Amino acid sequence: TTHLVGSALSSPMLSLAAGLNGLAGPLHGLANQEVLNWLTKMKAAIGNDLSDEAIKNYLWSTLNAGQVVPGYGHAVLRKTDPRYVSQREFALRKLPDDPMFKLVSQVYKIAPGVLTEHGKTKNPYPNVDAHSGVLLQYYGLTEANYYTVLFGVSRALGVLPQLIIDRALGAPIERPKSYSTELSPSLLVLSCK
Repeated sequence: TTHLVGSALSSPMLSLAAGLNGLAGPLHGLANQEVLNWLTKMKAAIGNDLSDEAIKNYLWSTLNAGQVVPGYGHAVLRKTDPRYVSQREFALRKLPDDPMFKLVSQVYKIAPGVLTEHGKTKNPYPNVDAHSGVLLQYYGLTEANYYTVLFGVSRALGVLPQLIIDRALGAPIERPKSYSTELSPSLLVLSCK
């Protein structure tokens, strides 16, 4: 959204604001909170029983109730989200004994198989939201209303420089497949001539 609004030559701040407003919807901005809520309900239901069978049964009860397993699947990726992998590697080093991390690890071990067997998902693998809320909670950021703010700040660090480059190159309205980054240096050379 930031790119689209920016390509209409709106100011960078208005462009960023438009992009951030898109996070207000529950389909994007609340994803890691939904994962935390689901994990908390699972923990209440299964207690300290982190056996494969207990996790599997809870996953099936979620799916059989017509719900999705939050934190699994991605609109584009068809494999485990690399951001999830990075967060998992960090957690393995820094908080291996945290009860919520142990729960996330067990779900990661069991969920892809259950989702594949269920057959209604294109991507049975975790996305970044399957892990991020647990890390935020562990490090003391327990006010879930601020999670979207953190996401927005991280996005601003990427989209605003991209918007400046787009302006420098005189780029048209951008689409994900409009051109690759391999073309960027040649566009820069052309625009400087």
